[in-house]
Amino acid sequence: MQVFRGFRHPGVASACALTIGNFDGVHRGHQAMLALLHTEARQRGLPSCVMTFEPHPRDYFAALAKRPELAPARIGTLRDKLTALAECGVAQTIVLPFDARLASQTPAEFIQQVLLDGLGARYVLVGDDFRFGVKRAGDYAMLDDAGRQHGFDVARMNSYEVHGIRVSSSAVREALVEGRMADVQALLGRPYAISGHVVHGRKLGRTLGATAPGRDDGFRTLNLRFKHWKPAASGIFAVWVHGLAATPLQGVANLGVRPSLDANDVNAGRVLLETHCLDWPAELGVEGAYGKIVRVELLHKLHDELRYTSLEALTAGIAKDGADARAFFASSHAETHRQTTRDRI
Repeated sequence: MQVFRGFRHPGVASACALTIGNFDGVHRGHQAMLALLHTEARQRGLPSCVMTFEPHPRDYFAALAKRPELAPARIGTLRDKLTALAECGVAQTIVLPFDARLASQTPAEFIQQVLLDGLGARYVLVGDDFRFGVKRAGDYAMLDDAGRQHGFDVARMNSYEVHGIRVSSSAVREALVEGRMADVQALLGRPYAISGHVVHGRKLGRTLGATAPGRDDGFRTLNLRFKHWKPAASGIFAVWVHGLAATPLQGVANLGVRPSLDANDVNAGRVLLETHCLDWPAELGVEGAYGKIVRVELLHKLHDELRYTSLEALTAGIAKDGADARAFFASSHAETHRQTTRDRI
């Protein structure tokens, strides 16, 4: 899949079958839409194209109003969104910066400047709640009329349901907030995962558990840091870690802003995913994970983030989380999940 920041690039296809949206989480409803897009593109001899936005439009308006609380919680990072879109067979993705210029475009300007002049859209597929243009003034009827005038086809896909439940990014966010990871997996059609480069942290974990019974390596962690991301999920999870060894590794992870450490040093307010592999691969050595891209599947929520009053209490808390994660993986449910995960990979 080709990825372009904006559509004014020589590699962008001169004509396409297009769908537009935020595609946060690329859930099963999105996947059904992308499958339809792929079919329609193939029938027309066109490349399939997704246009998405970064930042999220609501991020932009929240910043403009200086009210960060209005920004939506995000299901996934841009990296994970693009990976999921590629896995759905999308030929090219346009990541359009949502800025003042785009926010002020009228619906007619958006159709002419973006859809026609920019992307050469010959087929446009949208969701049943699609709106566009300044103040969301454009709707499906307006887009359909423009298609008749300018010679491109317009289609609308209705809501996608699983067991009578409408699949939406809002439903996924709600399940993540409540820690219902099995429901999240049902809505996504896959385990919920976050990926990123392993970066250097404070290396405190190496010393925390070094004096604990049966440990001499501490609680070494993989640190994935995210800029400008407000995740829907937070807390402590039992996880699978992909990308460090030939098979997934069991682990326990903290997703959030690390309240258990110094209150004045919560990772500068940025989100951090700290993952401790229950059994560290010896071949990696102490420094072998840095720079690698790993994917962490969040399988089961153990509890919300906690603030500890001392390093001793933090050490005991991490040890208990590790024991609880091992108990989860020892259950028959986890063994079944492990087999299906390996089959899928």
